[in-house]
Amino acid sequence: MTPTARTLKYLRDLGYTAAVTEHWNAHIMRRQDLFGFVDIIAFQEGEVIFVQATSGSNTSARVHKIEANKHAQRWLECGNRILVIGWRQLVAYNKDGQKAKRKKWEPKIVEVI
Repeated sequence: MTPTARTLKYLRDLGYTAAVTEHWNAHIMRRQDLFGFVDIIAFQEGEVIFVQATSGSNTSARVHKIEANKHAQRWLECGNRILVIGWRQLVAYNKDGQKAKRKKWEPKIVEVI
C-alpha cells in the first residue's frame, strides 16, 4: 500500500472526506502534485486541509519543500492548514508483551506553520 493510500484511509477513518489531487503527467513522465505540494485535499465541517503523504524518512524534506512554496504560504496566510503525513513501520507487540511477527504502520504527522 502506498503512503497516499494509507493516508486516504487514515483521514477517512477520522471522518474526513478526502480525495487525491496528484496526477500522472505523461509529457514529463512523472507525478505532479496540486500547487507543487498537495497530494490529498480533505475536509470536514468547518475545516479544509491540504495533505502531503510520504514515507517517514522523507517527512522533514517534504516540510522544507512546502515551506519554500509560495502557494503553500498563501494557503497558510488565509488561515488554512497543511499536514505532512509520513508513514513508518514500527515494531508491534502482542497482548502478552512478545514482539508480533508483523510490524505496525504508524503515521508521523507534522503540521506546516
